[in-house]
Amino acid sequence: MPSEIELAFAHPAARSAATARGTPRDRISVRDHIVDVDIGAFQAERGVTQRICFNIVVEVRAVDGILDDDVDRILSYDKITEAISFELSAERLNLLETLAERVADRILVEPQAMRVFVRIEKLDRGPGALGVEIVRARAAVPGAVDPDPDEMLRPEVVFLSNTAIAAPHLKNWVDQLLSQDAPLLICVGLPDGPRPQADHPLAQRRIDLLAIEQNAWVLAAKDARCKVVATRTELAWALRNGQGCVWSPSLIVLDAVDGPDADVADAVALAQWFATSLDAPELRMIGGRAPSSTADPVRVANETDVTLTFA
Repeated sequence: MPSEIELAFAHPAARSAATARGTPRDRISVRDHIVDVDIGAFQAERGVTQRICFNIVVEVRAVDGILDDDVDRILSYDKITEAISFELSAERLNLLETLAERVADRILVEPQAMRVFVRIEKLDRGPGALGVEIVRARAAVPGAVDPDPDEMLRPEVVFLSNTAIAAPHLKNWVDQLLSQDAPLLICVGLPDGPRPQADHPLAQRRIDLLAIEQNAWVLAAKDARCKVVATRTELAWALRNGQGCVWSPSLIVLDAVDGPDADVADAVALAQWFATSLDAPELRMIGGRAPSSTADPVRVANETDVTLTFA
């Protein structure tokens, strides 16, 4: 019998076998799957890749009847590596714990998966491997299903210029926007007036993003129904609960795997990028000037093209 310490550092397959109860389940595993990833909470880890090693074991439900050598009746190894790739491409993460949770949840969506062991280690942060291991069971995620893209909320994305934010009829506009069927997400741009200038483009990018966030809070202070949201989790909750949102872009932009090509100082282009990532039907503008070119599927409308009134 291995000791508890030996099991703690053993491969997850050994942990799975040692903690099995009753009739042991079949297992599939992926060992020493190494990927170069931009991940980490420290500033020194941003913008660089480091090697991350995945060891994953999935306990699976026994196949009913005859297997008949049919790949569609089993949980394929590809489902494990696809879960890793999907979560790594969704957004940049700070914590291995978050990545492990998301990979485990995605694997447990598969109907054959009953329990999953996920061990993730950073190989380049010290003389040894630094990592986490989690165990999750299907009972912990009851009713887990793949999200249906057709059922995902598609918000109405509206860009408010500084002129619109300062307008006396701002509350009337918000009334009309919130009365529509689609949930509302408001984007704003840089505030008027000078802002600090930095010699390094990455530093200036952060300064510009923070300035946009300050403008978001200015809008929120003018109308309490406009709640500032900074993460996709906050946004998803707000949209599902019918809450009007104002986008605070820093976290989402900095953590995006496929970030905006445009300068973040171009706030309309930034809003257009985010609207596209949310599969929004269009980007509507109140005040301001539409960019000269737009990328499908987002259609940019000027103030004269929308149904909102001035009073």
